[in-house]
Amino acid sequence: MLENCRSAKERWGGVSDLIDRWLKERQELIVHFCELSGTDSQTSENGLVDKFVRLCEILVDYVSAGHFEVYEQLIREAKEFNDGGLELAAKVYPRLAQTTEVALNFNDRLDGNKLTSDDLRELFQELSRLGETLESRFEMEDFLIEQLHNVHAEKVLSSSV
Repeated sequence: MLENCRSAKERWGGVSDLIDRWLKERQELIVHFCELSGTDSQTSENGLVDKFVRLCEILVDYVSAGHFEVYEQLIREAKEFNDGGLELAAKVYPRLAQTTEVALNFNDRLDGNKLTSDDLRELFQELSRLGETLESRFEMEDFLIEQLHNVHAEKVLSSSV
């Protein structure tokens, strides 16, 4: 029994660190998003393109880490604890996938293309939609973290005692 307790801590204790790193990446994404959305009309086109490129780099890294690291861990944890988390994830995951599609489509607009002034104006318009999408995504992610990980944190901690 002690071995089972120890393995629970080993299996799930690192998930918190993974989530913490990912949420720091989210914060960086928000900072770059706000910086770009607050850009004034005096910024050069090259400066704007650089800001959009940097935002998209962070955006793709964040979305990828969510799908290929964090969500996988949350689903593994939901399977392990078998307390309804899988059903919840099955409901939320398709909505998260929709937000991923919006983020990747936004990124694809910059994919090595030379951007004109008109392209930049369109990107600024799409930036607003991206912001709304990200806000929705963050709410869903926070909900999943709370329901699939934080509710188990006490069980994981108590297993290490």
